Amino acid sequence: MLSYRHAFHAGNHADVLKHFVQIEIIRHMAQKPTPFWYIDTHAGAGLYALDTGYAAQNAEYRDGIGRLWDRDVPDALAPYLETVRALNPDGQLRHYPGSPWCAHLALPPESRLRLFELHPSDFTLLDDNCRTLGRRARVAQEDGFHGIKALLPPPTRRALILIDPPYEDKRDYLRVPLAVAEGLKRFATGVYAIWYPLLQRAEMQALPGALKALPANSWLDVTLTVKTPSNDGFGMHGSGMFILNPPWTLKNTLAEVMPFLAETLAGDSGAGFTLDARES
Repeated sequence: MLSYRHAFHAGNHADVLKHFVQIEIIRHMAQKPTPFWYIDTHAGAGLYALDTGYAAQNAEYRDGIGRLWDRDVPDALAPYLETVRALNPDGQLRHYPGSPWCAHLALPPESRLRLFELHPSDFTLLDDNCRTLGRRARVAQEDGFHGIKALLPPPTRRALILIDPPYEDKRDYLRVPLAVAEGLKRFATGVYAIWYPLLQRAEMQALPGALKALPANSWLDVTLTVKTPSNDGFGMHGSGMFILNPPWTLKNTLAEVMPFLAETLAGDSGAGFTLDARES
């Protein structure tokens, strides 16, 4: 299924959570002098315009990054906001960085990006957007679930692997834990970050449990709910990030930031967050 286009949702509440966590992981990994890889299984277009095209149709960013744009935020959120501001130097929110561009701006110069995108239109956009990055980034029009097998373990023996499928295909809920399990066999010390939607669907509700059962030394599971689930059971009411082998600092950072995000991005009284972890 190749109908999903992330541009419709660029900068929404789910992107805020995902990219904040992603940047915090990269910042922590960058404290060591040895380079590392960023691997993205479902990279999308890389960059998005918010004032034209798909993103402007539903304008989901207004209830996401738009609510943070002109506010004082906790110190731990500042690097994420600075990343978005780098694309909007005049102070007007018109552009938003997808996961590849967040990684590019946060990674140390010697680190590398390996990006997969199967959708032909988004792949073309991603490839065009990454041309300025030269050999730093390699882009492949390939199913990232399969593509990562050839990359693990990376030559650096250090990597962040972001797994962020659209979940339009129900099989993705099974493919995600299988891909991570296979990855851990090849590269047990990698940092695996999995984004998932909060939906009233049995397969979604089973996913965190499947990830918790994987043979990793430690994990962290954070969710952000922005509204009460609908009575008819349809629609996404929040999202989560599940990280295997997370940085040891991440739990405390999330404990500081998540109350602010839950309050600021709330759509109704059902908003909130959860934070669960197993530490080695």
